[in-house]
Amino acid sequence: MGELILIRHGETEWSRSGQHTSYTDLPLTEVGERQARALVPLLADRNIVLALVSPALRARRTAALAGLASARVTPELREWDYGGYEGITTREIQRTRPLWNLWTDGVDPGAEEHPGESPEQVGERADLVLAGVRSAPERTGEGDIALVAHSHFLRVLTARYLGLTPAEGRLFQLATGAVSRLGTEHGRPVVAALNLALPERLQER
Repeated sequence: MGELILIRHGETEWSRSGQHTSYTDLPLTEVGERQARALVPLLADRNIVLALVSPALRARRTAALAGLASARVTPELREWDYGGYEGITTREIQRTRPLWNLWTDGVDPGAEEHPGESPEQVGERADLVLAGVRSAPERTGEGDIALVAHSHFLRVLTARYLGLTPAEGRLFQLATGAVSRLGTEHGRPVVAALNLALPERLQER
């Protein structure tokens, strides 16, 4: 396998406001669409043999605008289920839970179909994705694999790729509409690049 290319979807209204967004299927903003289109030159020189995308509209639209129209929808790439904290900002949660932290405290349960997830549960999904991409070269040949998904899920996946606990995804901040790369050095997993993006002045051209 070449490198894992991690792409966080472009901006949405809730990513801009800081509201937790898992299953709420928001479209990209105009800024988010520009961010997604600006990914094209960043991916142009990569030998991407497989692209996987979250089922969410914001991720699928990002993949399409980035030139990854054939990306395969992969349910395991969905965002962390925030349960009862869907649509709520960290600042709002901390009004009643001043020391609350997603990475250590998890979320309150939501509706029956969205009970919320712990870091460990998200980590299990990330491990499934990693197992799949590690076996992919048997079918696709050698090359890069792109994952188009969400901030918290990709942060957990990064931690698991490096052999860290799911909660240590807190160490990696991922910007909307940016590319990060996971690779190896001397046979060991490393972060090869983090938050690559075209400057805003070039995105608007």
